[in-house]
Amino acid sequence: ANFLHSMCRQPGLTDSDRLLAVTTRCFDISLLELMLPLMCGAELHIASSAASLDGYQLRDLIEREQITVLQATPATWQLLVNSGWDNPRDMQIWCGGEALKTDLGAALQSVASRVVNLYGPTETTIWSATRVLGQEAPPIPIGTPIDNTDLWVLNRAGQALPPGFVGELAI
Repeated sequence: ANFLHSMCRQPGLTDSDRLLAVTTRCFDISLLELMLPLMCGAELHIASSAASLDGYQLRDLIEREQITVLQATPATWQLLVNSGWDNPRDMQIWCGGEALKTDLGAALQSVASRVVNLYGPTETTIWSATRVLGQEAPPIPIGTPIDNTDLWVLNRAGQALPPGFVGELAI
């Protein structure tokens, strides 16, 4: 419940949105795609497996269904970029599931006014942090914690480190 309420707020989904679910149902991030629209009152559209794996079919589906939000892995976003997709409706781009490389982040920012990097291991209920991309220097930051969540960087003794230090991420 905390995760879904937080995602409704940030990155944000409303009853005027149309979210396209493209993630296989056996991957944890599919829960956001299936449950968040229902919780926020948005429309849910479910892509076929074939469309989810083909950038051209996915591009056509996004346009035909007038999708306003798509959450996908960087691999899926790369399929869309490679298909020549230029985001004519300025759909929100939510990217997670693996590290977002700087070149793909820049390509996505060139076709969208809002690109959100999502970070979180499965153990924390899908996403733990969000970051709307700006003009960051590489690597792309994981962002700030979702509601009721803290992120700490710890040293080997389990003590909190100040910003800028390298250590183990505790969520």
